[in-house]
Amino acid sequence: MNSAPNIVVIMADQLAPHFTGAYGHPVARTPHMDALARRGMRFDAAYCNSPLCAPSRFAFMSGQLISRIAAWDNASEFRASVPTFDHYLKALGYRTCLSGKMHFVGPDQKHGFQDRVTTDIYPADFAWTPDWEAPDERIDKWYHNMQTVKESGIAQATFQIDYDDEVGFAARRWLFDVARDKGQGNAAPFCMVASFIHPHDPYVARPEWWDLYADEEVALPEYVPEPDQQDPFSKRLMDGIEASYVPLTEEEVRRARRAYLANVSYFDSKVGEIVRTLDEIGERDNTIVIVTADHGDMLGERGLWYKMNFFEHSARVPLIMAGPGVAVGTAPNACSLVDLLPTFLDIAGGDTTMLGEPVDGRSLMPLARGDGDPMDEAIGEYCAEMTPYPVIMIRRGPFKYIHCDADPPLLFNIAEDPGERQNLADDPAHADLSQGFAKEVARRWDGEALRKQVIATQKSRRALHAAMEAGAGEHWDYNPPSDASQQYVRNHMDWTVAARHYRFPPDTGAGDET
Repeated sequence: MNSAPNIVVIMADQLAPHFTGAYGHPVARTPHMDALARRGMRFDAAYCNSPLCAPSRFAFMSGQLISRIAAWDNASEFRASVPTFDHYLKALGYRTCLSGKMHFVGPDQKHGFQDRVTTDIYPADFAWTPDWEAPDERIDKWYHNMQTVKESGIAQATFQIDYDDEVGFAARRWLFDVARDKGQGNAAPFCMVASFIHPHDPYVARPEWWDLYADEEVALPEYVPEPDQQDPFSKRLMDGIEASYVPLTEEEVRRARRAYLANVSYFDSKVGEIVRTLDEIGERDNTIVIVTADHGDMLGERGLWYKMNFFEHSARVPLIMAGPGVAVGTAPNACSLVDLLPTFLDIAGGDTTMLGEPVDGRSLMPLARGDGDPMDEAIGEYCAEMTPYPVIMIRRGPFKYIHCDADPPLLFNIAEDPGERQNLADDPAHADLSQGFAKEVARRWDGEALRKQVIATQKSRRALHAAMEAGAGEHWDYNPPSDASQQYVRNHMDWTVAARHYRFPPDTGAGDET
């Protein structure tokens, strides 16, 4: 039996690390993430590989960059033939589970997970396919806009709160089921991913989380360039989300940021519930817990909202790891979500000989153990809405280079200029560095070929979506199996046997001591 530690990944949606106490925000209340960071490793330059939900998650699952697996946008199919970390972990003897969002698109809605205990929250079909031949056209049904910001505030219930409450409950119940099975002799290690939708917009929070904050302690964005100072890609993004022509008041911006912080605290409470459950089933000391996200949120910084760009608030993600073998400290090296598949293999006792396809990441366990790592790099690719060509990011050492065939390049020294206010691409003092990055991009990516490939898949997906809308085929949205006749107590069961099975910890028969 595999004696490797359990792995629990707790994933947020659209959580920029800048807005957590664990990463130094002055007022964010995230006690459970803070506690994990105090007893583990905080990675300070972790990035997504594409600043959009589905592509980022497919890279996370596969350990591969999106151009390798054609995971262009939120309506790209995640092919069943692509191996994921769950395929490998299952082969290594792990029991695996997904509770919550992974935005799988296509008929395969499990991708190696043995158990999937909730449905997803977004469409599993090709409905959200962009059109690069009309990059300036808004698709109002699913494009972000400023009305989302204007409607920020308080509510007792939303579809997102309903979903995350279900995800948290299902995750905890699965963990208790694992503990019950372990009592019956099934001691296999487990990997569970609990993936929540918060603090993703809409920025609407329940009162108990909203009331943790006061308007006067919620800061406005630090840096908003004048419209004529925005780079061309940012201008396109602003047009696409309506930020360039739908003005926001300071009160509206502050309200959205307050609600976002409230929902960060709500997500943090879910982290606490899962860690507490690991305590309750006696598995905390044998479980590596990882908190991360699929991408960040600009939240008004630079005049931008949501994600879809490679500025720090959009492309950076939290990455906190705690558990057996993990040192206490901070890791400065650049890394990204594709590094987690090799990390999980390292934890589970596997190696690269079992890989069915090449991966683009490296194990982060040397950094997690407090050792050195010669790698200090993260790669990003964005091939979705509001751009006519791929956008490429290379973060290496202190520098970040951003390239798009349609736009002038951007180069920032993140160590000296964390707000990314000074573009060094045309600075004579950085000419060799900038030219070196440009040559590397030209060598590694063919923008024209990628554009043709993206457009071809967009056309086929739009045709298929039209046919599916007309009734062709089955819906792909995941419907978790449930057989009520086998749940709780039924007439073919001895209720005392059922009660004994469900009770955890099991009754030893010794009675209570007084």
